[in-house]
Amino acid sequence: SINSAVFPMLQGGPHNHQIGALAVALKEASTPEFAQYAQNVVSNANALGEGLIKRGYKLVTGGTDNHIVLWDVKSTTGLTGSKVERLLELASITANKNSIPGDTSAINPGGVRLGTPALTSRGMNAVDFDIVAEFLHRGCELAVKVQNIALEKSDNGKVLLRVFESTLVEDGMLSSELNELKKNVEEFSSR
Repeated sequence: SINSAVFPMLQGGPHNHQIGALAVALKEASTPEFAQYAQNVVSNANALGEGLIKRGYKLVTGGTDNHIVLWDVKSTTGLTGSKVERLLELASITANKNSIPGDTSAINPGGVRLGTPALTSRGMNAVDFDIVAEFLHRGCELAVKVQNIALEKSDNGKVLLRVFESTLVEDGMLSSELNELKKNVEEFSSR
């Protein structure tokens, strides 16, 4: 009973496509090119983190030793990660809201998680990641403007994400600034 519960019920069979995929991944990971790529990913994450710190932001761990930067937007801007994530998404920048120490809600976290492998795979280097940090900074500054305008209209001193987004879309100057950022991001990334 135990044997048949483990195999084939729980464990399943030896799937050739999985064995093949693992073999290919291990072979690629053993090459000098992959080792260089991994070093570039970490160097680029450091460059991105330093670019954000240089612009006055905090990173949750003060820096990074891997492929991810966890950006604390709450302590420096008062924004939630979900609002920054949404604004960046509208500007053609992919980021993820992320909980940080001290958060009380995973729905409205205080951080944004940024990864460098995708852009490194596309050939970007440390200089390019400083430009990316500038785009993130511009997006965050715009998010602060949107938040402040939405707060002026708020009855309870809070701004829901849908109100934040509608303020961004309905205000001509904010919408224009977003479109300019999006245009700059897309021109930069298309090269």
